[in-house]
Order: sequence, then structure tokens, then C-alpha cells
Amino acid sequence: MKKKIVVLGGSSGIGKATAERFANEGWRVIVTGSNAKKCADALEILKGEGHFACVSNVRQDADIEKLRLLVEKEFGEIDAFVNSIGISENVSAVDADFSAWDNSLQTMLYGAVKVCRALIPMLKNGGRIIHITSIHYERVASGSSSYGMAKAAITQYTRSLAVELASRNILANTIAPGFIATPMSVKSDGKDELDSEWFYENYVKNDHLPLKRAGKPEEVAGVAWFLASPDASYMTGSVLTVDGGLTITF
Repeated sequence: MKKKIVVLGGSSGIGKATAERFANEGWRVIVTGSNAKKCADALEILKGEGHFACVSNVRQDADIEKLRLLVEKEFGEIDAFVNSIGISENVSAVDADFSAWDNSLQTMLYGAVKVCRALIPMLKNGGRIIHITSIHYERVASGSSSYGMAKAAITQYTRSLAVELASRNILANTIAPGFIATPMSVKSDGKDELDSEWFYENYVKNDHLPLKRAGKPEEVAGVAWFLASPDASYMTGSVLTVDGGLTITF
């Protein structure tokens, strides 16, 4: 019987690559995202059969319930879920409108927690929970306070899940990417920061990024696949950093 997984944020970037990897490995996949067309496009390219897409905004309780009902109806139970929900907004720690500043936490923290509460009852004993966090869970950049706080909180929440779900042998881990070439690299001005002089000067020319390039979504998806595999059976509450060596430099 095929294994089953839900990939939150599976319509774009790292989530999309993760959905593709699991489908290629023979799993049945439910992809979620807030954009209907992106969800449909992501679903269309998945290898194999028995996949579904669910347009879902995790800030809306009704959408989370819609996802829960789809999982219950079509899958019954799941072997794993990956949370790759992410938004990137540059907002001041002090001067930004509070609702704008709070958006990252409402989406990437509270939305994720609500989805976990909805899906964990359908997660098999021995299942896997994988959250995509960021090196920002312990690093700071100007304008990223709410983003970093959301990532730090979801990292700590994952550790709590690891402890509280250990009796069911459910393993909960996080992946902390650095610079990855995804749509999130394109900022509000339409420019891709990975193509900028700032990125080249700081991270390539001056050796702050040892591998001298951004990562590919597939390279993070491979780590997610590892965490869902039998090879990761003694790992829980861990953070796996996938950043090309960025955080080992100064």
C-alpha cells in the first residue's frame, strides 16, 4: 500500500519540490497552497496517481477544516506531513503597523500550529512531522524580526511535538534552509536578491557562503525525504541546516 503525505505550501518553492520528490518515490500526495492555479499546476506535474490539491489559507479556520476533511475522506490516515508554509515580508520591529508585523506569526506560527492540531490525529504511529524553518530561527537580519520569531517559535514547537508524541513513535524534526532559489527570493520590487550585487559581494566574492551559490529547492526536498525515511528512525527534535555552509562563517 502506498504511503501518504500532506505537503503544506506544496504549490511553490521548497514545498513544491518536496511534493514532487515524494510522488517520484511512489507516495500519494496532498498539496496545499493559497493560490488555486498554483495548486492545480503543482498537482498536474506529480508523477503517479491518487494525488490531490487543496486550496487552503491557514489563517482561515474554515480552510483548515476543509483540508482535514479531505485528508480524512481520501487518505484516512497519513504517514507524514511537511509544513513548508512561508511568507517573506520586510517590516520594522518598532515602526511597522502591528497587523503587518504580526502577519508572519499569524501565518507561519499560529496557522501551522492549527494545521498540526488538525492533522496529527490522522498521523500514523511511527509517522513523521517535518517543518521547514530557516536559519533565521537563530540569525537576525534587519526587517526580519517577525519572520525570525515565527521561525524560532515553530522550531521550538517542533521540539515540543517531538517530546509529546514520542510515545506514539512520531518523529518531529525541522529543516533550516539558507539562501534557496525560490519565488520568495524575488522581493516586492520584482528583483531577485540572488541576482543582486549585494548577494554576490557578500556571499560569493567575500566567501561568506562557502559553496558560493544559492541552494536548489530539490536539495532541501532531499533532506525532507531523508527525515521521512527509515534511515532517520533515531532522529527527533533535531534541526538540519541546509545552507551551503553560510552559518559556519563570520
